[in-house]
Amino acid sequence: MTQYIVLLPTDEGRYASASAEERAELTAAHGEFVQLLAERGHKMTGGAQLTPSGQARVVRGSALDDVSLTDGPYAESAEQVGGYYVVETSDADDLAKVCGRLLATPFHDAIEIRQLVEGM
Repeated sequence: MTQYIVLLPTDEGRYASASAEERAELTAAHGEFVQLLAERGHKMTGGAQLTPSGQARVVRGSALDDVSLTDGPYAESAEQVGGYYVVETSDADDLAKVCGRLLATPFHDAIEIRQLVEGM
């Protein structure tokens, strides 16, 4: 099986202004996503929701002790990665189809799936 990271870009402003009902629907969609992964033979091995990008810390520099630290976000964009899953699968095409469950929410317009480099 191959490992993939499923990156979940989201509009942080949209999420921040969501009602309790909308957030509950999003939580339910993620629960269904995880259930579909298992039902279709994919194995979730990790994942997390991330804090807002405004809470990020960006490190720049060129050497171990020669770095500068600034408050985030790294990229000035309406969309930031809001979370991720790590999934083992032998069928990346079906994994993409399962991601469609999350696209049915108003919080995700696109999802990025990337293969992890082995041996790192």
